Amino acid sequence: MLTQEENEFLCRVGPQTPMGELLRRFWMPSLLSEELPEPDCRPVRVRILGEDLIAFRDSDGRPGLLANNCPHRGASLFFGRNEESGLRCVYHGWKFDVAGHCVDMPNEPPESNFKDKVHAVAYPCREAGGVVWAYMGPPEHQPELLPQFEWTLVPPEQRIVSKLLQESNWIQGLEGGIDSSHVSFLHSNLDAFLNRDVTLMSKDKAPEFRVANTDFGCLIGAKRKWEDNRDYWRVTPYSLPFYTVIPGYPDRDSIYSGHGWVPIDDEHCWLLSYSWHPSRPLGEFGARPGHPAHYVEMHPGTRRPIASLQNDFLLDPEAQRTKTFSGIENGSTQDRATQESMGPIYDRTLEHLGSSDSAVIMMRRRLMQMARELEQGTEPFAALHGEIFRLRSAGLLLEPGTPYVEASTPYVRVGV
Repeated sequence: MLTQEENEFLCRVGPQTPMGELLRRFWMPSLLSEELPEPDCRPVRVRILGEDLIAFRDSDGRPGLLANNCPHRGASLFFGRNEESGLRCVYHGWKFDVAGHCVDMPNEPPESNFKDKVHAVAYPCREAGGVVWAYMGPPEHQPELLPQFEWTLVPPEQRIVSKLLQESNWIQGLEGGIDSSHVSFLHSNLDAFLNRDVTLMSKDKAPEFRVANTDFGCLIGAKRKWEDNRDYWRVTPYSLPFYTVIPGYPDRDSIYSGHGWVPIDDEHCWLLSYSWHPSRPLGEFGARPGHPAHYVEMHPGTRRPIASLQNDFLLDPEAQRTKTFSGIENGSTQDRATQESMGPIYDRTLEHLGSSDSAVIMMRRRLMQMARELEQGTEPFAALHGEIFRLRSAGLLLEPGTPYVEASTPYVRVGV
């Protein structure tokens, strides 16, 4: 378990917090490209890492991300006019480009150069994989490369990217994403033979965990007994600071899927979900390819799921008695139900960790160590090397005693 001080250190992400400063060294997935559908469209409110921001797409199609408040008198730029390559505040007409430069100040005399002295807080933005990425750290440490996740590099028809609101701290989501033990329970059917992956995981409900530190984060192996001459390994890459790829079926051409838990603030995060195939359009796999998170039902016009803590995630007691372990539909909702049920920020001084929690322990240590090293002036290697994130997961049947890192490396470390 953690001390209260360590729990605060790990979970808090606002400006000038140690973990917040670490996360700001990485490119942040701030919103989906589809939320800014065309040049000069309506601005969009964005809250990320505890900061209130306004996203817009200018007349040339470039995305921008500015502080919510106009630097003149503080009116929200959400109400601004997005026109002629800038966002114009409706209060006094001051206009800002995507870099935060004030390009027009119509309520000042024409001869005034005051606009050249005013700058809105603006974060550099780039687009890849259907996502607008923002860098919120010191300009001198801005990484040259975006993280080169494979799903950001394949053609649009080979990927799906979605997001939904999760009402918990980001660490709670990430802990669930790297915990291969819960799959044998939370996501299981009472008839374990309904699909092959559950059969593989229901045969041995107490997997043996191995965790290896890597340049991208951690490589997590969960070994289950399968046959006398083979073990079933689920090998999950945890990519800094908050991404995973879910292991699929052994020996099958599957769609890869994963998640990132993007901190909105200390008590909320975006569940960013991505599914992709390296070489084929996803339409070839049926009507609903990829992870169930893409198909969670939302309140109209929002990304807030209908199934929530307020309605017990639509738990069906009869289904729990006769069909599924949880009684909650949709695997993504099952995850969110357990993680949100802990409260906005779980008090980790109360937990009791076992051997199945080794990946969770390693992840926490890695993040806290990196944040402390940053306080001492050491920049995070992973943030500056986007090329190391070209990763997949692996589901493997291996002979007993086979080292999982060496066996999975050809499957996990890939190019495009």
